[in-house]
Amino acid sequence: MLKFSNNLGDIVDHCISKTKKKGATDVEVALIKNTSETVSFRNKKLDESNRAENIGLSLAAYINKKKTIVSSSNLKNGNLEKLIDRCIDAAKITPDDEFNSLPDKELLFKSSKELDLLDNTHLENSKKIEYLKEAEEVAFRNPEIVNTNGSSFSESKTEVIIGNSKGFKNGYKTSNFTAYCEVVSKSNGNMERDYEYTSKRHFENLLKPVELGSNAAKFAIRKLKPQKINSGKFNVIFDKRISKNFLNYFSNAITGSSIYKGTSFLKDKLNKKIFSEKINITDRGDIERGNGSKYFDNEGVQIKNLSLVKNGVLNDYLIDTYYGKKLNLSSNGRSGGTTNLYFENGDQELKDLMNSNEKIFYITETIGHGTNIVTGDYSVGAAGIMIENGEFTYPVSEVTIAGNLSDMFKRVILANDLQFNYSINSPSMLIEDITVAGK
Repeated sequence: MLKFSNNLGDIVDHCISKTKKKGATDVEVALIKNTSETVSFRNKKLDESNRAENIGLSLAAYINKKKTIVSSSNLKNGNLEKLIDRCIDAAKITPDDEFNSLPDKELLFKSSKELDLLDNTHLENSKKIEYLKEAEEVAFRNPEIVNTNGSSFSESKTEVIIGNSKGFKNGYKTSNFTAYCEVVSKSNGNMERDYEYTSKRHFENLLKPVELGSNAAKFAIRKLKPQKINSGKFNVIFDKRISKNFLNYFSNAITGSSIYKGTSFLKDKLNKKIFSEKINITDRGDIERGNGSKYFDNEGVQIKNLSLVKNGVLNDYLIDTYYGKKLNLSSNGRSGGTTNLYFENGDQELKDLMNSNEKIFYITETIGHGTNIVTGDYSVGAAGIMIENGEFTYPVSEVTIAGNLSDMFKRVILANDLQFNYSINSPSMLIEDITVAGK
């Protein structure tokens, strides 16, 4: 049994018992409590400081194959009784759906190694301010940095408890520390902005403020005096901050709902090759201190580690209970989505990818959301730096890159510079022959 607050656990037990007594054949309750403190900073001065405490309860009542979900942030006894009554009344008039059910009991979480997701460190506001002040002071040491778009430091603690009428009840606590610094650079009337961001479960694993500020300044300065380029086909390298977006497109395309509804360009690709044989994609929920790690999914199901793509072949979907039953598959613990999703490292240095062609467009920023998961069509605005003969030369802006994800996936080549900075992570990525629309 993991550690969680007994009083919150009692609320879960109460809701399950009362809802059953009032006619539910099955019940599921999820309770999440979050406390966060955020300090915002601008131009080396405090801009804003706030603290927020939120609690939310979700109650699902089943009457045979009827199901209704209600939620509330008011956990007083009188309100809980009204919530339960409303849920039962709504369930009675809800149409039957043969696929409605709690997860199979054998799939529910039983045990796990300790994931070290909670850091009880509490930083007073003065310490948060010191961190941001140092980061901005470091950035301003560069004469090209003339302003900031704001910096922030956030500390949060979250508690999750899930229970159901099959006898399952468990919970766990997590922490998260996040710092952000965005600065503005200027040269000969041209102004650009960029940022650095760091987020970790434990405070000691955050970037140091000197790294946060110096990286933000470096990224903003390298964008100064951008040029426009002619349209054409380019080999493109996506910076790690951008290449991870392709995993978002990929994961959205392999959810159980997308596959069942046929609204995915990967709907008929299970056990088929969708990348080159050197590409492997993994989703692991049990990485110690991992940003996406958790003990069980939103239904209490034990999270399986998934080799989603092995040697280029799609091996699995992201399955919850409802769509698993529709697809005749067992839940693999992905109600709520992925955990720590990543491309495994490639076998080349980034420098080797940069030297793979005389001229390569290195993308540091994409703009817009021009991706169609149904067709795989991809089109976004972009900015970056031109690489010539393996060296960064001049910044580029105001271009559009376009293609189709089915084709682009097959041409992905990965560097070996993977870092676990987010819950979704990727090494730098090269894709050859991408259409770039410029001037």
